[in-house]
Amino acid sequence: MHATRKLWTWLAVICVLSFAVLGWVGSEIYVKAPPIPNQVASTQGEVLFSAGQVQRGQEAWLSAGGQQLGTVWGHGAYLAPDWSADWLHREALALREIWAQRDYRKSFGQLDAGQQGRLNALLKVEMRRNTYDAASGVITLSPERAEAVQQLARHYEGLFGEAPALDKLREQYAMNANSLPDPADRQALAAFFFWSAWSATTDRPGDTDLSYTSNWPHEPLVGNTPTAGTGIWSIASVLLMIAAIAAMIFFHATSKEQGDPTPPKADPLFDLKPTPSMRATRKYFFVVIGLILAQVGMGVITAHYAVEGKSFFGFPLAEVLPYVVSRTIHTQFAVLWIATAWLATGLYIAPAISGHEPKYQKLGVNVLFYALLFIVVGSTVTGWLGTLQHLGSNFGFWVGNQGLEYTSMGRVWQILLFIGLLFWVTLLGRGLLPALKKPSESRGLIAMVFLAALCIGGFYATSLVWGQHTHYSIIEYWRWWLVHLWVEGFFEVFATAVIALLFTRLGLIHAATANAAIVLETMVFLFAGILGTLHHLYFTGTPTSVIAIGSMFSALEVVPLAMIGIEAWRNYQRSKAAPWVQAYKWPILCFIAVGFWNVVGAGVLGFSVNTPIALYYMQGMNLTAAHGHAALFGVYGMLGIGLLLFCLRGLSSPAAWSDRLLQPMFWSLNIGLGMMVFISLVPAGIYQAWASITRGVWYARSAEVVHSRLMETFVWLRVPGDIVFSIGVFCLALFAWRLLAAGRRAPGKAISTGRPIKA
Repeated sequence: MHATRKLWTWLAVICVLSFAVLGWVGSEIYVKAPPIPNQVASTQGEVLFSAGQVQRGQEAWLSAGGQQLGTVWGHGAYLAPDWSADWLHREALALREIWAQRDYRKSFGQLDAGQQGRLNALLKVEMRRNTYDAASGVITLSPERAEAVQQLARHYEGLFGEAPALDKLREQYAMNANSLPDPADRQALAAFFFWSAWSATTDRPGDTDLSYTSNWPHEPLVGNTPTAGTGIWSIASVLLMIAAIAAMIFFHATSKEQGDPTPPKADPLFDLKPTPSMRATRKYFFVVIGLILAQVGMGVITAHYAVEGKSFFGFPLAEVLPYVVSRTIHTQFAVLWIATAWLATGLYIAPAISGHEPKYQKLGVNVLFYALLFIVVGSTVTGWLGTLQHLGSNFGFWVGNQGLEYTSMGRVWQILLFIGLLFWVTLLGRGLLPALKKPSESRGLIAMVFLAALCIGGFYATSLVWGQHTHYSIIEYWRWWLVHLWVEGFFEVFATAVIALLFTRLGLIHAATANAAIVLETMVFLFAGILGTLHHLYFTGTPTSVIAIGSMFSALEVVPLAMIGIEAWRNYQRSKAAPWVQAYKWPILCFIAVGFWNVVGAGVLGFSVNTPIALYYMQGMNLTAAHGHAALFGVYGMLGIGLLLFCLRGLSSPAAWSDRLLQPMFWSLNIGLGMMVFISLVPAGIYQAWASITRGVWYARSAEVVHSRLMETFVWLRVPGDIVFSIGVFCLALFAWRLLAAGRRAPGKAISTGRPIKA
């Protein structure tokens, strides 16, 4: 107990210090973010963009789909271009051509090597010179560069409008015509794209060859190449990771761990009679499976748009379900069904642990269910209608689609979801309170479950921090607080603690051992994970300190994964500890799959893109998508399915339970995911990385590469994996249908009048 108390103290110290540093970095980002000009004008006094247009352009882009329609500074969808890289390359080519005509009366391609070399040298000087005047807030451009900017503005205004000459390009980008019907929005959009490219190539004040985005995207024409710090901190992070893994292995080898206890002769949960509130959670799990079906369906449509653009096997589906909407639902539902599975698990186990059914707990569980259902349906419908009807940035931000990946729902829905999460924490706390008050070996585990739940509820408030007019760098800073810390951080702590608690209740792990192990694991994870958030922000207009801190701590995130194999093997042995444990075979195998995908998806594929030098070339490419699919579904999805199966085991009729369906479900999901990742996404990502390294980010994300025969072949190679994966989803749905058709298990006597499950 004394050792565990020390671990809790260290955990508190680590969290306080880490969040203090993360907050300090946020203040530095605020101060050093690329300035938004009041005006962009030529040296001859011609105004190109006026006050407020850059900000309005940002809002217009987000309302048109935003991070579901290409990327800015590498974050978003992978089908359309990275607009900052696209503008930067097009502007460099246009400016070079204007100079060639002015000085030599020839096109650039007709010049000899000496003449081309002179213009290339001038181009780097011109594009990197910072002409922003902080006093007046004006960016001044040469007449020739102003002409190039005007040419590009017309291109993007036509692209987001209805220019017939750009129909083919729109189809390749999976864009519908007239994405921004308001001409003023299209003009402002050009201002935003110009500003994002200007920030990416112009030198920071007082620095040379260092832009506001640390020279991202890679663009050799303007001297955008990796900085020395990008390379040095990448090497240092790898060395630190190797040393930390060695230290962890040494610690594990020299530590004496208590073996698992002798399992009980019978299932400790066999006589568990679900309380009314526990039975009320049953419908949550069926909705989870429905959301999985919808998410997978939208994923198939979204992937197919990479080939046909606006059609689904010839049917003009984009007229009613454009790529922006299908991808929004695909990414948003992924988070929602995983979160719902974990929230329902918390509500299910709380009375089982404490042996207490609080008054009106069932009513609270039912109210929360319908409230969450209203939020999911309402946010999806309003986002869909807002996109189809082009209802604008105000509607998009408040009610429709904010255009931000994984956090797309409008602000009103975010507020309602935040209230719902606080209500969930209240329900969970009411159920766990008697167990928290009562001294026991497992009280530390129960406390960890509740503290993680508090963080889940509280940290969703970060989705309410940015406003409609917030600087894009600051939006990204807070968005990753939510996506990384909320989803990848505290939800994982919550689920890990719940799993440990379940194993102790089954008598497969000593409570004291699990208690200390969970605190230690949480301490190690949060030590790396809190500041590891910054690896998402290397090139989003942040100071160079972000690269140093983010790279070192994100490397440490890989360290705990080195021991995952040992834990997976132990879980496998526990599944064979006694004959009755076979009843929990498939939930336990799901937990073992989580360990596998933690190593492969989060570890191998995650670290392959996490170092600054790797991400410099691969940000916004399909290797990131490979990591995302393997980690999000492989780790968090399989964890959610495992928890779902565990809870349904206690809520369903044994006669309706079918291991014959769960076996193909489990293997099809995992094999299909592996095929999808390694046959399609990884090879596509490697090809794009080659294109990015050799010619630049603009090229890797161009229609020429994305719609090349090779890339489209990689898209079609997803089909076998998708089919196998879909078989697994179908088996899960059929399994759920059997349970639903069989009806509820006979309720029996509520455990609130009996005793809680013994540790």
